[in-house]
Amino acid sequence: MVEQQKASLSPGRVWLLAARPATLAASVSPVVAGAAVALHDHAFRAPLTLGALLVAVAMQVGVNYANDYSDHVRGADRRRVGPIRAASSGLVPPDQVRLAAIGAFTIAAGAGLAVSLATDWRLLILGALAVAAGWLYTGGPRPYGYLGLGELFVFVFFGLFAAAGTTYVNELRVPPAAWTAGVATGCLACAILAINNLRDIATDAAAGKRTLAVRIGRSWTRRLMAVLFAVALLAPLAAALGGWVPRLAALPVILVTMVVPVARSTASTEPPELVGALKRAALIEVWWALLWTLGLLVPW
Repeated sequence: MVEQQKASLSPGRVWLLAARPATLAASVSPVVAGAAVALHDHAFRAPLTLGALLVAVAMQVGVNYANDYSDHVRGADRRRVGPIRAASSGLVPPDQVRLAAIGAFTIAAGAGLAVSLATDWRLLILGALAVAAGWLYTGGPRPYGYLGLGELFVFVFFGLFAAAGTTYVNELRVPPAAWTAGVATGCLACAILAINNLRDIATDAAAGKRTLAVRIGRSWTRRLMAVLFAVALLAPLAAALGGWVPRLAALPVILVTMVVPVARSTASTEPPELVGALKRAALIEVWWALLWTLGLLVPW
């Protein structure tokens, strides 16, 4: 079955799958949420926001390609049950995957340099940290993704930095609403990663990849996901009650109707069910950003 699947894939399709498009919501959504704050504050600057978006998407694609390459080199995905990886499948030479990761990080660095020079040079420091953290997630002599620290990286760089950073390049300040967006989207991105690691818990453990899910087990991983979803849905409500944002910005709380089925799906140990849960979790983050934006921008 796997060999038939490989034979049916074009080179372009292999590269697309390696970029993991289902999870790109984790880079787009926080930028949208941060830009919505700037729009609400009448400080939106389209070119800088587009630059921030390019940085975020290129960073995530770079991280995904780097993970593809590094996991192959370490043998961490030899028995992987998820979507086909480019390097480990044998369909793409590993060195090409490594170069693709470097290329994506270079694009992110170039866009980040342009945004930094147009706003605040100190952002260069954060950008350098982000690129280094992206590569060292599963690369380098001691990858921290193998030590159970992946969620921390995702929360900081695909939550706080992406959302609050987008607001900052527009306003040159970070209001409380931007931190709210960063915390919420960071939690949702972590939930996506937790579901991914829950799916791979057996194969990761066998390969010595000690993700947080491997370390704390299935039951506690599911509890962690419940907390992450709860924080993401309650954060805008708390911000609205605190007067940081309009009351309509609490709209994302209605996503509980989407969260509950996803949480139930994670009780399964079947990879296809968990892959479906991961895709639905990514969709929840997209809807969170859209509802947050609607609540901030629509007068009532």
